[in-house]
Amino acid sequence: MSATAEPTPLGQGFYWQDIHAGQRFRTIRRTVTETDLVNFISVTGMLEAIFIDAEFEGAAMSGRAVPAALTQGLIEGLLFQTMIQGTGLALLEMSLKALKPVRVGDTIWAIVTITDVKPTSKGNRAVVTSEIEVHNTRGEQVLVYTAKRMLAGRP
Repeated sequence: MSATAEPTPLGQGFYWQDIHAGQRFRTIRRTVTETDLVNFISVTGMLEAIFIDAEFEGAAMSGRAVPAALTQGLIEGLLFQTMIQGTGLALLEMSLKALKPVRVGDTIWAIVTITDVKPTSKGNRAVVTSEIEVHNTRGEQVLVYTAKRMLAGRP
């Protein structure tokens, strides 16, 4: 075996130097399952009737409603696996607005727009702000949130 350069790791997130304001990314798609809903409401204690009763008469919509926090968490999972894997140091701030319901069986995905990159005064890191627009199977925007994260710089 000959000596070669170290292979590039797959799934490595972006260092702050590799992104800039205005840059946009699209996540892969993910279908929300009944198992996702049951596991989420079980561990969080979100035992609201609209989440646990498939025939709840007070529901304002048809289908199994999914908490906005679960939708946001699933999108964050997609981002952790790709954009911030190994480079994300901290979630500093987040604001979220739920626009439309997500139901079990919906496929969700997101557009991430970097809105600001501010290097810190020390430590080879930066505060990166992004807006995340979450869409459903029908292309409807269902959730929008802003996240400020601390990202590492290149070693």
